Amino acid sequence: MQSASDRQEYPAHWEADVVLRDGGTARIRPITVDDADRLVSFYEQVSDESKYYRFFAPYPRLSAKDVHRFTHHDFVDRVGLAATIGGEFIATVRYDRIGTDGMPASAPADEAEVAFLVQDAHQGRGVASALLEHIAAVARERGIRRFAAEVLPANTKMIKVFTDAGYTQKRSFEDGVVRLEFDLEPTERSLAVQYAREQRAEARSVQRLLMPGSLAVVGTGRSPGGVGRSILGNLREAGYTGRLYAVNRAFPEDLRELDGVPAYRSVRDIDGPVDLAVVAVPADHVPEVVAECGEHGVQGLVVVSAGYAESGPEGRERQRALVRHARAYGMRIIGPNAFGVINTSAGVRLNASLAPEMPRPGRIGLFAQSGAIGIALLSRLHRRGGGVTGVTGVSTFVSAGNRADVSGNDVLQYWYDDPDTDVVLMYLESIGNPRKFTRLARRTAAAKPLVVVQGTGTAPQGHAVRATRLPHATVSALLRQAGVIRVDTITELVDAGLLLARQPLPAGPRVAILGNSESLGVLTYDQCLAAGLRPHRPLDLTTAASAEDFRAALARALADDTCDAVVVTAIPAIGEGSPGDAELAEALRSAAEAVPGKPVLVVHVELGGLAEALSAAASTAPQAADQAPGGARRIRPSQQLPPTAPPEEPPATGPRLIPAYPAAERAVRALAEAVRYAQWRREAAEPGKVPEYDDIDQKGAAQLIDGLLARGQGLTLSTEATGELLGRYGIHVRPALPAPAADAAADAARALGYPVALKATAPHLRHRADLGGVRLDLADEEQLRRAYAELTETFGKPDEVRPVVQAMAPRGVDTVVRSVIDPAAGAVLSFGLAGAASQLLGDMAHRLVPVTDRDATSLVRSIRTAPLLFGWRGSTPVDTPALEELLLRVSRLVDDHPEVVAVTLEPVVVAPRGLTVLGASVRLAPPPARDDLGPRTLPAY
Repeated sequence: MQSASDRQEYPAHWEADVVLRDGGTARIRPITVDDADRLVSFYEQVSDESKYYRFFAPYPRLSAKDVHRFTHHDFVDRVGLAATIGGEFIATVRYDRIGTDGMPASAPADEAEVAFLVQDAHQGRGVASALLEHIAAVARERGIRRFAAEVLPANTKMIKVFTDAGYTQKRSFEDGVVRLEFDLEPTERSLAVQYAREQRAEARSVQRLLMPGSLAVVGTGRSPGGVGRSILGNLREAGYTGRLYAVNRAFPEDLRELDGVPAYRSVRDIDGPVDLAVVAVPADHVPEVVAECGEHGVQGLVVVSAGYAESGPEGRERQRALVRHARAYGMRIIGPNAFGVINTSAGVRLNASLAPEMPRPGRIGLFAQSGAIGIALLSRLHRRGGGVTGVTGVSTFVSAGNRADVSGNDVLQYWYDDPDTDVVLMYLESIGNPRKFTRLARRTAAAKPLVVVQGTGTAPQGHAVRATRLPHATVSALLRQAGVIRVDTITELVDAGLLLARQPLPAGPRVAILGNSESLGVLTYDQCLAAGLRPHRPLDLTTAASAEDFRAALARALADDTCDAVVVTAIPAIGEGSPGDAELAEALRSAAEAVPGKPVLVVHVELGGLAEALSAAASTAPQAADQAPGGARRIRPSQQLPPTAPPEEPPATGPRLIPAYPAAERAVRALAEAVRYAQWRREAAEPGKVPEYDDIDQKGAAQLIDGLLARGQGLTLSTEATGELLGRYGIHVRPALPAPAADAAADAARALGYPVALKATAPHLRHRADLGGVRLDLADEEQLRRAYAELTETFGKPDEVRPVVQAMAPRGVDTVVRSVIDPAAGAVLSFGLAGAASQLLGDMAHRLVPVTDRDATSLVRSIRTAPLLFGWRGSTPVDTPALEELLLRVSRLVDDHPEVVAVTLEPVVVAPRGLTVLGASVRLAPPPARDDLGPRTLPAY
């Protein structure tokens, strides 16, 4: 083993699992002396050409001295990392710190030479790019700010790795060698490159699970029934287009087929490749199956087996071992305890799930963690898809179970640019990485609607998630900030999804209401008002209205420039002249198609036939029907296609399908969410900026923080240090002088100038003006001494009260600005009004750091008590631009210095001109080794 003199303590936090460009996984870890044999074996498998590019000369084998040099590191000035699959090296990278003369050096030298070597069989998989991200993060952690690399001109692949990374670079050519130098500080371009690579890799890893060319069901029972046999039957019934295999080690040796499917005792026995394995064996036998699959080159696993983290501590350890085992072979896992996956694409027709019927094809991507919720969602969409919106159905479905590996974040990466998915619906019982989820959600929501039901904050037992200290409501607010359509129930999830799947987004909140029931129209009108929409007065067509009356009224409403959406209300009508369901549906469809830019919704009461007819009016599927009066075609339930025979998949630009709802409140709620989302889309098209301020001293603040942290691991700053640090960012705190006695209070007041305020700063009295702990506008020494005596008589001795004297600030509105670092969500900036009322109501608004100018503007206006800042009831409006600037400065401080883990400014008095910070506290702690700007990595197990 390596001695302590050879190295620092092994940096275990540098270990990471990464997803490569092709969707497979690899493990990155530091190289140690124990890797000598692995290094030699790895080098033997590298081609002579790659060796030449690495050493600039023929280099057939490594000498003992080379092996020692490449495996002995101090993890500070000399570092080596390896990418491994199955425990064996597939690539290496190392850096050596150098001085200005190019010779080996130690800190404070901040430059290092870097070199890579990738096994030829794994070139083109993005291994070098992933290693560069990780070695750059290690170097920054060790105080290295710049890399230098020398590359032969013919080694174009490696030159491209460096030039495509997005760092600020300098390039030169001398003595036949290309020399590249680049700063390691992340730039806007390097982060964009990193996120784009992350999206492509993770999307590809999910695509391999949803579009397998071959699939094995491991654990297929010999007799009917059982999970494995059921999944095999579901795959066959769905018409899976790939090669299908049944696997069970208990099969007789002479068994060749099961239900017409080739049967094998082991995955190893299958002649051809297997892209995906569905594992349905008892948990105790899963490790053996994983090893078989890994050795056979299986790309991914869907583990439906139970008995993992949901069953307790022993199962949790079993789950961790499962993930480590699968990743060692480069495989990703859906599950364990998963319900399965579905892909309705005609080219795949995959139903590798416990759902007995294939959902109708459509444009909705569906994600659920719980199997029970997945069943409920599929069932709801099946009923609504066939009865309300015709062929609007599911593109892909993933039920992740315990989501030990593949999570909602991964699937969101896939759906972001999936051409078959227009709307994403997710039921999230927990969010393992809220910061990453909001980042991905913001990007996805800018392209397609994302509707989410979020769990209450208590993660199911099987979910390994980082604990968050943020309230459930705060996480919800952050999701809405990212463009997520947040709903509370499965019903609302489906209602919103069906509207967004085939109707255009409304241009505004103005709603026309028309129908054949005055009462239902008024009810819809009231619901619109309650939802914050701007409804027109309902148009009553009376119960005698014909289909042509509906068509004409809808056409007029859609042509009205003061209308952004239309809600049609319909009740059953009795009489010879009453329109048939199909006739009415066709009338509405024809009017809607004439003005395709505005959404149309229908509220129907006990009118089942209209829902089916609305789907028939636009469906491209074969239909059995007879003639209704007036030439309309009426669908009979007995004549509809059976649910196991899905209709033809509609094209992305197919006919408009009008969603129908059985209650006005459900239709209006879905429409209101669409209106808010459309507004967010318009605003997101012009994103805000993080402004620069000339008076910010970032370097000086960093030096101050380093000096303060040298005193301890975590500390709350003194009043003086707080004022100094905030001052570096242009945030000035009005001084408060301690007053341990009445004479000291008088001296402080004379120094500050009257009028003054006398405050108790003991923790139980701080910011509690309602308890009498604050005395304001003390105009002279007599008033000050009287107030001091009252304060100490009421609350105790001066050392218990801790009084201070402060100069009076201009009158205004008292506010609070806070920022905290949450272990799961990252840095969060919060704002609200000071006082018991706001605290009692929880009236605080939140944004993720860094905050843009647009974020700051919306943050100030997001609280319910915001009117108090803008002249409520004739009061003078306060200086909100100054308040927004303060929010941006706090955001910059926290974003620039991850050591700043908590900031509280309270109260901040915002006056008609300017503001005054009267109280402040700052807490520091050593920064995390890695943050959201660090290299790509999968959650650790």
